[in-house]
Amino acid sequence: MEMALVRRLKDVVPRLELLGFTLDTAKAQYLDAVAVCREEREDLDEEGAESPRDLMTFEEFCAFATAHPVQSLDDTFIDSLNEKQIRGRFSDERVTCRIPSSVLDSWSAYSERSYFGSLISVLHPYALLRVLAESPDNLEAEVVWQYGSVVEAGWASESEFTPGARRTQTFLIATEGSSDVYIVSHAFSVLRPEIADFFRFIDVSEGHPFSGTGNLLKFAEGLVKIDVQNQIVFLFDNDAEGYDAYRRLQRLTLPTNMCSMMLPELDAFRAFPARGPEGVGSAESTGAPRQSSATWTSTLPIIRQRRWCVDELQA
Repeated sequence: MEMALVRRLKDVVPRLELLGFTLDTAKAQYLDAVAVCREEREDLDEEGAESPRDLMTFEEFCAFATAHPVQSLDDTFIDSLNEKQIRGRFSDERVTCRIPSSVLDSWSAYSERSYFGSLISVLHPYALLRVLAESPDNLEAEVVWQYGSVVEAGWASESEFTPGARRTQTFLIATEGSSDVYIVSHAFSVLRPEIADFFRFIDVSEGHPFSGTGNLLKFAEGLVKIDVQNQIVFLFDNDAEGYDAYRRLQRLTLPTNMCSMMLPELDAFRAFPARGPEGVGSAESTGAPRQSSATWTSTLPIIRQRRWCVDELQA
């Protein structure tokens, strides 16, 4: 027994994506590993070694890595002298030799599972997790980070190992009003709890410091000019004023760490019951340029819009 952090792989995948470890990232890393492996084997070939073998494509590598669920692999300790038993179902060297690996890699496997891990560890661990997640059978497996031995050995303190996204990995969502902050943040906690800690909002506990469309636009323009390094998303309401501000911001050259978006235009929101100055009537909440919907209040369309917003922010 030792201290560890644990999550199911299916809950880790969206976090990996937000950190930039997509399948495209994994493919780029794999192609780099292939290039390095070929160069090493060609250098040895000049000294009389075997010529470079035909290495797996990225698609073949993914198929190999996901062919067997990780939990189905035997993790029983086996004496290192019995290499054939350790290799288990991965004993066919005609297949394993096609995986790009350094010719300087040392033998350290002690079980079928650990040998499998050493075979496919040609990517960053996060990128490798993303590849393994392509198998539905791996999604319920637990990703375990055992840090207890590091703490007990004195290399780090227990307080250094805290779950959750680091501040530099989070996204600041800048909205027009306080209600947006409360609704969108609550939507994340309900709909996407596994990634809610990646999204921060402007502190509105004592009032919104940049309330209103115009103020949000000025806030965005100011951040662009002072070259802020935070990852920021500017979220505008889907009314005539918000649409105009969104278009004006689009004309600016936003740095790669900033982007803007609007609440959606969905047919389901074209007409819905809302309470206004003259009682309950039919209102329209989307479609710019249109009359501002600020006069009307209706909770259901707002919640549906924020649900769409949560999905888009994650993407």
